[in-house]
Amino acid sequence: MQTIVFKCGGSIVDELPESFFQTLATLKASHNVNPVIVHGGGPMISSKLQQLNVSTTFVEGLRVTTNDVLDVVEMVLSGTVNKQIVRKLTSFNQNVCGVSGVDGGLLKAIPITQTKKMGYVGEVTSVNDAFLRTLIDSGYIPVISPIAVDESGQRYNVNADMAAAAIAQSLTAPLLFISDIPGVKQNNKVLHHLCQKDIETLIDHGTIYGGMIPKVQSALVALEKGVPEVAIVSGLEETAMAQFITGEAVGTRITLSEVSYV
Repeated sequence: MQTIVFKCGGSIVDELPESFFQTLATLKASHNVNPVIVHGGGPMISSKLQQLNVSTTFVEGLRVTTNDVLDVVEMVLSGTVNKQIVRKLTSFNQNVCGVSGVDGGLLKAIPITQTKKMGYVGEVTSVNDAFLRTLIDSGYIPVISPIAVDESGQRYNVNADMAAAAIAQSLTAPLLFISDIPGVKQNNKVLHHLCQKDIETLIDHGTIYGGMIPKVQSALVALEKGVPEVAIVSGLEETAMAQFITGEAVGTRITLSEVSYV
């Protein structure tokens, strides 16, 4: 069976239709696909921070994470969003296991280089893929929140796109970014293929901006480290995921170099 990592953006978690979860169940049952889900939760984190009067800012699409912010991030990601996805998949008769990167030392991290500016924001240094494979081989769908830990037990907020890329790399699995948009757009048209040069140009021109920047950068890093395929696909379109997996031109496929079509 093929393992595929699905990264669900925080902006779409609350909007994912029943068809998304049904598609995952169908892929597992009928298409020999082992789904691994990594999720964000940005909008829910921002809402909870506002509710608790904890200030927050962003730098280049990443949330500056003080200790107070980190408490809320872990609570929302691992406690609320993670279990919301687990419950939904369970309702489709799936065996699901919700974990964070802390559990089983799944995601080990170090502070990112701009530590003073970003606080407790980490980058993944290793993935306990043996732990993941144990869950997968036992028939479970892992649902992972991107809180990581270092050797001393310090927690880190890891960008979910980057966490998903690290997990896909460790499993040598395709990576699908599930989004609330049908792909990267230019002039209101979906770009079905982007190479590294295209991405750099679109970032410079402001076409790719905000939270999309770490997403496409994570995609490129993942490809450089051996992830076989990366794409951005809509989770709101009922057939988009299945169409992509069967080879149809939906979403945005990302490659390191230009692709020639004969």
